[in-house]
Amino acid sequence: MTISLSKGQRIDLTKDNPGLTKVVVGLGWDINKYSTGADYDLDAAAFMLHQDGKAKDISDFLFYNNPKLYNGAIEHTGDNRTGAGDGDDEQIVIDFQKVPDFIQRIGITVTIHEAEARKQNFGHVSNAFVRIVDAATNREILRYDLGEVFSLETAVVICELYRQGSDWKFQAVGSGFTGGLSALCKNYGLDAQ
Repeated sequence: MTISLSKGQRIDLTKDNPGLTKVVVGLGWDINKYSTGADYDLDAAAFMLHQDGKAKDISDFLFYNNPKLYNGAIEHTGDNRTGAGDGDDEQIVIDFQKVPDFIQRIGITVTIHEAEARKQNFGHVSNAFVRIVDAATNREILRYDLGEVFSLETAVVICELYRQGSDWKFQAVGSGFTGGLSALCKNYGLDAQ
């Protein structure tokens, strides 16, 4: 049975699911009935964070143009430019066994491409969710629905996966940023220039 989480909640992933080594992080969203004269292109990304909570360089930043990090420890499955249809709009696959020991946390984010120029924000987005699926069995372990909590934000940290000893845990974050990708990069220690 899928566990539904609220903002701020944490759950043990590997401890509560023995044998779990590889997950699919599915992200989805719908666009409200807004028209800004341009399509909405939301992009999922991941920041691989070291002990200090920061990414060190581009090799710690997963997105559609840098889709595979650390020999396949984490992979982006492709850019969905419209978000049309049901189910996951974008997916990130994480193999916990391949994640280097120096990576302590993985921040999963979504941004709106060219949001400022297109006059778009997360107030135009509804039904946003993240779900964690066991890659071996295709069983959905948990789901976090963001709700309608954003207005002017153009980037969101959806969740973080983090180590505690040899186990991996999940935290529902749901924290919004104005300033798009550059704001997220700054938050996680990268220069977006």
